[in-house]
Amino acid sequence: MNIKKPQEKKSFSDSIAPLSSKGWPKWAVYLFSLLGFIYLLNPTAGILELLPDNLPWIGNIDEGAAALAMWYGFLEIRKTRKKD
Repeated sequence: MNIKKPQEKKSFSDSIAPLSSKGWPKWAVYLFSLLGFIYLLNPTAGILELLPDNLPWIGNIDEGAAALAMWYGFLEIRKTRKKD
């Protein structure tokens, strides 16, 4: 008789591996996350941007990359706290 055990619910972030498990040093992940956060704060009021936002289709790629860097930083923090 096979009795199935209830499976734990996995969140979306559980299926994504942190960058430190792929060989990135943790300090670099945190640094890129911090730089992404600062970039999204937009301290230069749009004067200094990697890609101007008025370019069709590719204007928001730099903001997407900054958000992705922040996501991996949060994921790194979450995975580190989960281990402890």
